[in-house]
Parts: sequence; structure tokens; C-alpha cells
Amino acid sequence: MIQAEPPCPPSDRLLHLMLIGAAHEPDRSKKDNSNSLSTFASSFDNTLGPGLDLEFETETQTQAPEPAQYETAYVTSHKGNCRAGAFSADGQLIATGSVDASIKILDVDRMLAKSAPDEMAPGDQTGGHPVIRTLYDHLEEVTCLEFHPREPILVSGSRDFSVKLFDFSKASVKKAFRTITDADQIRCLSFHPTGDFLIVGTNHPVVRLYDVNTAQCFVCSIPSHQHTAGITSIKYSPDAKTYASAGKDGSIKLWDGVSNRCINTFVKAHDGYEVCSVTFTRNGKVVILVQVTLRKI
Repeated sequence: MIQAEPPCPPSDRLLHLMLIGAAHEPDRSKKDNSNSLSTFASSFDNTLGPGLDLEFETETQTQAPEPAQYETAYVTSHKGNCRAGAFSADGQLIATGSVDASIKILDVDRMLAKSAPDEMAPGDQTGGHPVIRTLYDHLEEVTCLEFHPREPILVSGSRDFSVKLFDFSKASVKKAFRTITDADQIRCLSFHPTGDFLIVGTNHPVVRLYDVNTAQCFVCSIPSHQHTAGITSIKYSPDAKTYASAGKDGSIKLWDGVSNRCINTFVKAHDGYEVCSVTFTRNGKVVILVQVTLRKI
């Protein structure tokens, strides 16, 4: 079982909820139990609104097919192995990064049109080439990519110790309009939901927080809060109140999104093995992590 460090303090939230409900509950002696229960629930809704959430998230119905039914829609290639990929927030664009230091941005509708040209309506303009941009500004392997949540900007990290921001709204642009130089190879990064800040993980154990507009770097002032080995994955929660990081030291850390301080550490989350990926559920209350174990055969 994963243990938090420091341990999570006991919560009195449920007690407060019960007290609020009891204060608004009518006299039980005048109504039967069923009416009392319905009135109790109604008072909860009026007092707390629709945001009541006891850490339970119902399953949502999706239109996605079963994995066995997936088919290849479009294939393109770099000169070297592809190491990174990302969707834009609206799902209309895909970016890929390669060992050959190049970046491609592809239009999803054009890819789908290429896979089914007979289904295109007359006058449909989606029949162009799916690769709409090819960017060359890194000197070594591109390790991570992410689209700006609001602007036509793509950010990339590389083994060349740099983070670059590209404005892909201009077809003629091949180079980044801003470069942030770090002291180590970039492993992972994540945009703040507003797009004003960027958290970056490198082979160094210290998490970096960059102001996108000024390129100013911030780090936690308490050394003991940092990882003890390189950072493998980092991700903001949807509401940006927290962000999570995972490291080669096998630990997962939760950070306060405002103070930039570590608020919890899950030591040896996978029995001490390196954690490869971390992300949040949509409500931001659960962290999902992935670990890969290498075993001798």
C-alpha cells in the first residue's frame, strides 16, 4: 500500500456536512422517515449546491470503440525515431517530436480525409496535406511537447538543454520565437491552464517553474522538498491548484500550485522502481501513475 509522507491529516469535512444538514432538517416527529430523508437531501442541495462530491466519480458514457476495433487512419514519419507526441486542447492538431530534432504538426481532419477520400463531400477543403508545419530549431532529440491551452503556440523540450516556444499560426516560421536555456536535458513539461507558466522536469532532481512571458525561473526554496533523482514526468491538475511530479527515485510528489512547495510525497510508489508517467483525473482529485519494470529473462 502506498503511504503518504507526511501522512495526510484526518478530515472533518463529513462532520461539517452532517452539521449543516442537521441545522436545516425539519422536526422528524411530524413526518415519516421517507419524507424526512427527502427533505434532508433537499436541504443539502439548497445549502451546498450541485458541487457536493464525496470523492466518487460516476462512469461516463463514451463513443470510443473498443481497442480491438481501432484502425490506422494515417501514417507519416520522421527521419529518426518518434519520441514525443501531443494533442491540442480542441483535438484538431497533433504534434510529434523526433530523435532527428524535428517537430511536425498535423491536422486531424486532413489525416482522416486521407484515410477515406471517397467519403469527402464536394468542395471539402480538408483534402490538403496533413502535415501543416515542420519545425527545425533543436539540436538534439525532442523529448516532450505540449500545446498552449489558449494560443497557437507549441512548446517543446529537448536533450539540447532547451525549451522552445513556436508560434505555428505563421506558415513561414520554422524557428522558435522564444528559447529558455536550462542547465540539464529536458525530460518533461506542463503548461499552467492559463498558459502563463510552465513547469519543467529535467535529469536534475529540482523542479523548475518558468514564467512564459519573462522566462524567469522559480524553484522551491526548501531543498528537502525536491526529488533525489531526475524527474521523469510532471503535470498540472485541471484547476492548477496542485501539480504532480514523478522521478527516477520512485517517488511521486504533489506540489502547491501557488506557493510552489511540496505538500505531499508518496515514497516508493512502485516499490522503489522508477515512475514513468503521472497525470490527474478530470476532477483533479486522483493521480494516475505508470511504472515500467525491467526484469532479466
